[in-house]
Amino acid sequence: AGRSPQVKAFVTQDIPFYHNLEMKHLPGADPELVLLSHQYEELERIPLSDMTREEINQLVQELGFYRKETPDAAVPKEFQFAPAKPLPTLPPSQAPATGIKTPLKRDKGEHPDL
Repeated sequence: AGRSPQVKAFVTQDIPFYHNLEMKHLPGADPELVLLSHQYEELERIPLSDMTREEINQLVQELGFYRKETPDAAVPKEFQFAPAKPLPTLPPSQAPATGIKTPLKRDKGEHPDL
């Protein structure tokens, strides 16, 4: 598996700035971004091998990861669970919870066809 210097630069220099973004090194595996729900269920895998460092930074910010000013900076309360929001590639029923405990089908009952 080839190692892109762009991906390596992102991993070593940029990941520490992102809240809720972790690096797990798997020897021999191609680098990929694995999106997990708040219950650690895998939602999506995005290969990073062919992306530039700038593209990866743009991607994780578009996904809603909060970038801190410094690696040890405090994270604002509203971003503590970021990026826990529905991802555009998933139907809402499979999206990770946002921490808001409002029933989704409050008025619809058990009739999904309404």
